[in-house]
Amino acid sequence: MTALRFFAVLGLCLVLASAIFTDALRAQNREVPYWATLRFDEVNMRVGPSQEYKIDWVYKRKGLPVKVVRVRESWRLVQDHEGTQGWVAASQLNPKLGVLIIGEGLTELREEPAANSVMRWLAEPGVVGELIECRDNFCEIDVDGRVGWVAMDRLWGVGSMEPDAP
Repeated sequence: MTALRFFAVLGLCLVLASAIFTDALRAQNREVPYWATLRFDEVNMRVGPSQEYKIDWVYKRKGLPVKVVRVRESWRLVQDHEGTQGWVAASQLNPKLGVLIIGEGLTELREEPAANSVMRWLAEPGVVGELIECRDNFCEIDVDGRVGWVAMDRLWGVGSMEPDAP
């Protein structure tokens, strides 16, 4: 490998690492509470804000939305859809907004933000998707390339930013 090629590859790696680091920081420099999603397939939730505290739970759902309710240095106190709270390293969170289908039974992903709009897909509770936008009490979401509008009351990861009681 020539020196020029080596430095070009090194420069590209530095730019990519900087972008990832900046993205993680941007996700964390907001007033609480705020929404975030889990960055990786496995994320440890701890009982306190450091690696010295025991792991209380291991999430295995990349993209799962969480509500950040407190900030302490490089740690975030998060709350999940069941009200469980614990500490997650800020680097494990993504600023990309996501949603979780909640409620009983299947829900419809519709073509437009209206209850009488054409149904495109059905999704069951527990499905995770990316949030695109919300309006008229509906949110447009993307679930693995399947895009549609879902009634806001069937989604966790949007709406009120008040911390829920644990």
